[in-house]
Amino acid sequence: MLAFSSCWNNSRHTDGEPMIEEIVDLGFSNIELSHGMTIAKLPGIKKAYQRGLFTCSGVHNYFPSPVEVMIDAPDAYEFTSHRPFDRQRAMDMTFRTLDIAAEFKAQYLVLHMGSVPMNPKVWTKALTTTVSEGGQRRPDYIKQKLAFVKKREKISPLYFNRAIEALTTIAERAAEVGVKLAVESRSRFEDMPTEREMVTLQTHFADNPWVGYWHDFGHVQLKHNLGLLDHVEWLEKISPHLIGGHVHDVQWPARDHRTPFSGTLDYGALLKFFPADCPLIWELSPTRETAEIKAALVRWKSEFPERT
Repeated sequence: MLAFSSCWNNSRHTDGEPMIEEIVDLGFSNIELSHGMTIAKLPGIKKAYQRGLFTCSGVHNYFPSPVEVMIDAPDAYEFTSHRPFDRQRAMDMTFRTLDIAAEFKAQYLVLHMGSVPMNPKVWTKALTTTVSEGGQRRPDYIKQKLAFVKKREKISPLYFNRAIEALTTIAERAAEVGVKLAVESRSRFEDMPTEREMVTLQTHFADNPWVGYWHDFGHVQLKHNLGLLDHVEWLEKISPHLIGGHVHDVQWPARDHRTPFSGTLDYGALLKFFPADCPLIWELSPTRETAEIKAALVRWKSEFPERT
């Protein structure tokens, strides 16, 4: 099922109804309601839904945004935080989002699980800068990358356990409302979970039908470009747990959320791991132009007719 994320035009609208209408005009009838949405847009979105303008494929936590957060910040509250208030606020907002997802008959809720306390400017951003300068094979780069992985592995257990604990509780509510929890692959190695942790997490919940994996094409490609994983090998390994994916492209080495076919991704090599009925959500930057998106959609339907 092909769908489109409201993250593309959310910031350009104050009313949810014309926001939905603009996405429908692109050629999409399935929409993922994304984070960063003010509560003021919710009545208009509901009106568009009641008019039958769209079906809701899924929702991205938190939806709507916490009222005290004035910017699009899906990680404003983390399940892994050392602050008990933040962890509880994350739970409360997730429960609310699940209820709204059920109201829209959404199939899934995309979740960010948190992070470990490592400064991305010191680690992921520094590695990205070196790669952008062509230094990914330099001995100092390899040494820095290994130090990053070792430090991350050393401090991660506390934060991983917090994520598991939170997900266990959220899964109980998810079962009640009938919405699957899709744990998303993240773009930074500081984020929770890493790929190794994702395998452990999915194994932990292997008998729970309400927990699965959400593959973000761009996020995983960023890690691929840093030499932290192989995109195809990873997707093949994790594919038994797939719920769906965020589709966007990456311009080397780290400019993601580009329109499909404008970057380096080989969709043909990746899509073979997705079941035919798997939701595929175009999650594009607000800077992407309407004409570019429409042209890419025509090409997508031509190359992957079974994925529309």
